[in-house]
Amino acid sequence: MTAQTAKPLCVWITGASSGIGAALSTELAARGFVVAATARNEKALAELADTAANIHAFAGDITDRSGMAALVDTIERDLGPIDMAVLNAGIYLPTNFPEFDADLFDRSFAVNLGGTVNCLAPLVPLMSGRGRGRIAIVSSVAGYGGLPTSAAYGATKAALFNLGESLAMDLAAHGVKVSMIAPGFVRTPATDVNTFPMPFIISADDAARRIANGLEKGQAHIAFPKRFSYLLRLINLLPRGLYTRLVGGATSRN
Repeated sequence: MTAQTAKPLCVWITGASSGIGAALSTELAARGFVVAATARNEKALAELADTAANIHAFAGDITDRSGMAALVDTIERDLGPIDMAVLNAGIYLPTNFPEFDADLFDRSFAVNLGGTVNCLAPLVPLMSGRGRGRIAIVSSVAGYGGLPTSAAYGATKAALFNLGESLAMDLAAHGVKVSMIAPGFVRTPATDVNTFPMPFIISADDAARRIANGLEKGQAHIAFPKRFSYLLRLINLLPRGLYTRLVGGATSRN
């Protein structure tokens, strides 16, 4: 899907105030898309919109289901039909055992999984009714298998993989395509809290270029960096006991 048509395509990006979302908004705007950028941080969102005439700020909280329905209506009223949505908003709350903070899980599920569902709720009927559109869901390579400090975060990302792949099957007959995005380590405020090694870490701008390239090619699975993605998928074929010992040892913070 490209923006090289008589009318620029409209893309809705959530989590757009910083990190991958902000970088992707800038990247797709530079490629000619009309970008509807959503996040809770109105100030950062306004600053992003000031950088390009075709980036438009639509502040909102993805945990508010009715709010997302109203926001989608507003975007379509102001900019026209949403041709593509990149559901990127999410949080990373590292777990720290042996303490067990159930609130970390509740908050992670509410934003990363529940928030995505709240965005899908208005999008799916609209796109399937028109018989066209692409929904891109940002998961993570952490969704391939368990990683240290990621008991809450990784669980949500694994669920998003399952959700997205199921949607791809169910929506194909309705003309709606689904892409799953699996970034590795990307240098953002979310990863700044990590104290363990982050192999093959890349910048948010680099991640945005890779995502934009994959979306324009219509790829169903966009994972990067490729070496890291392939490595994680390969070691996930190991017996689970060996996998946990190997990964746990390699990422030890001691």
